[in-house]
Amino acid sequence: MGERRKSILSPEEAAQLIPSGATVTVSSSAAQLVPDKVLAGIEARFLATGEPKGLTMVFPVAVGDSFGTVGMDHLAYPGLIKRLIGGSYVNGPASKPAPKIYAMILGDQVEAYNLPLGVLMHLHRDIAAKKPGVITKIGLGTFVDPRDRGGRMNGVTPPDLIEVVQLRGEEWLLFRAFPIDVAIIRGTTADVNGNITTEHEGVTLAILAQATAAHNCGGTVIAQVKRVVAAGTLDPQKVKVPGILVDALVVDPEQRQNTGIAYDPAISGEIRAAAFPVEPAPLGPEKAIARRALMQIRPGDIVNLGFGISSLVPQIAFEEGVFDQLNFTVEQGAVGGLPLTGFAFGASHNPEAIIDSPAQFDLIDGGGVTVGCLAFAEVDGSGSVNVTRLKAQPHVLAGAGGFINIAMGTRKLVYCGTLMAGGLDIRIEAGSVHIAQDGRFQKFVARVQDVTFNGRLAAEQGQEVWYFTERCVFRLTKDGLVLAEVAPGVDLERDIRAKVGFPLQVAADCRAMDARIFRTEPMGLAADWT
Repeated sequence: MGERRKSILSPEEAAQLIPSGATVTVSSSAAQLVPDKVLAGIEARFLATGEPKGLTMVFPVAVGDSFGTVGMDHLAYPGLIKRLIGGSYVNGPASKPAPKIYAMILGDQVEAYNLPLGVLMHLHRDIAAKKPGVITKIGLGTFVDPRDRGGRMNGVTPPDLIEVVQLRGEEWLLFRAFPIDVAIIRGTTADVNGNITTEHEGVTLAILAQATAAHNCGGTVIAQVKRVVAAGTLDPQKVKVPGILVDALVVDPEQRQNTGIAYDPAISGEIRAAAFPVEPAPLGPEKAIARRALMQIRPGDIVNLGFGISSLVPQIAFEEGVFDQLNFTVEQGAVGGLPLTGFAFGASHNPEAIIDSPAQFDLIDGGGVTVGCLAFAEVDGSGSVNVTRLKAQPHVLAGAGGFINIAMGTRKLVYCGTLMAGGLDIRIEAGSVHIAQDGRFQKFVARVQDVTFNGRLAAEQGQEVWYFTERCVFRLTKDGLVLAEVAPGVDLERDIRAKVGFPLQVAADCRAMDARIFRTEPMGLAADWT
């Protein structure tokens, strides 16, 4: 058994296993499953020796917290990284300095791609299986399409990774496979033979696919864990990555579960807490939008949530007493429970299941989710949505994440956001909307800066698409965006038509938004559903 024991290394020793020019895949979803000690070890080695250099870093989900103190910013040095291939990038609050990696992307110091999160999850499985890549319709007609930008984030990035192919008379995208030299993953416990469990984690992401891809490419797998135990003491049902794939271990007893959360067993599913940590949301524009979105959902729906206002929908469902009639999921792999909000987004409190993220995207891409709740940064008259790039706000570079997968794979979409942005002061008083100060930036524009969701394609395919704001509701038709509802207290001409950048189409049956949305007491949705 001795030859099966894995080396337990310091972070700096683990960094020695990474050669210059390597392609390195890293597990993470913000601060979840991020192997931060190993990344810090790479930084220390580079600053001391100039090695490794010229790395290609692959990460299906953003690596690190939202403040640039954990994760990919350890590697944000010219020369250390040559190329970034990410499903999403850490997007810190506007009040904080942007992560250093942003400056490198914007300054053309590094090649950078943003590909759909689900595609990158699946790509690791296909790399492991020695397939040519992922063939999918996800990304067609968006900025990922090679006839647009091919997912490239700056001018120095070559059009290397994606091509349009024809199969059975239909158009598809091929996301090409490439070798993985090193996988850096994280778990909770390893035995001395390298078997990895994740009992303290709220997600498992794609750590198995990443480790298998590196192993099958003849590469190296480094696993960071909280603790190491004797061989034969782990429940094989709980082993997420078998030791045959793992080459070295790094121990960090202090690794945290999530942003702002050291460890909560109700998030990892080890216990089921007696109550959900839900406080009534104050009545404001965000609550009003989430309420209207919830009204578009039906009992029994499987609802996948995106970041932003849409993540408040479960909280509103809880307030309305209909939470137990819905099934909430998040792309990182949690099924059921109450999804976390804010910078802890990506896990759930009291989940019913935690599955691998590639399997979650099988459900999403194949149409198994009935409703997608998503945010938007811009919308144009065709119904197209941008969430990936704002030239006036360069710190908004978070990328598409799972947005494109959800938007293209889901039958019904409900987009949530305010009509304007920047200094917006909306007050909901006496059952109506009062715009004390409107925003400085239009969000409903003549043409979106990036196509993250193609409205024309969605309309052709018959998707049901709604756009909810604090003052009105739009729906998508074959003729583009149509105004369907107006909030009480809102003037159609002054507060809506004058604030959108395209000719406004008003539905013949345009009506007032439900007044209950704008009152402090619950809407009584449970009675409606009964």
